Amino acid sequence: METNELHRGRLIDHVQIVVRDLEASRAFYTAIFEVLGVPLGGDMEGFFWADEFCVSAIDSPASQGRPTGPSHVAFQAADQEMVQAFHRVALANGGTDNGAPGERPYHPGYYAAFVLDPDGNNIEAAYHGEATRSAASVRITF
Repeated sequence: METNELHRGRLIDHVQIVVRDLEASRAFYTAIFEVLGVPLGGDMEGFFWADEFCVSAIDSPASQGRPTGPSHVAFQAADQEMVQAFHRVALANGGTDNGAPGERPYHPGYYAAFVLDPDGNNIEAAYHGEATRSAASVRITF
C-alpha cells in the first residue's frame, strides 16, 4: 500500500470514552499527554479532555451510565523517542504493556507502542516516519 498524502482534522469531531475510575484515568492520560506535548483542554467535574479526546466518569452527565470500550485510540507522536517516552510513562502511570515500541508492518517507517489504559482500552502512540506537515495542528477559534 502506498500513501502519498494524509489529511487530518476532517473526519473526527471528538472521541469520548467513559471510564470506571476517573482519577486513575486522569493520572494516566495527563502523563501521556504531557509526553506527547498535548495540554489538557479542560477539566470539569466528572469529565476532562485534550484536543478531541474526552474522558468521562460513569456518573458524568456526559456519559450514559456505563463504560465504553474496550476501544483502540492512536495518538500521533513527533518521533521514535516520543513513542518510547509514551510507553515508559504510560506503564509508570497505571498502563499495561500491549506492544513495546518498535516498527510495525503497516507501512514503511511506522513506529508505535501500545498500552492498555486502566479500563483496558488499547492506547497507541504512532510515528509515521519523516514527513512534512502543512501545519502543526488545525487551529479553530470561536
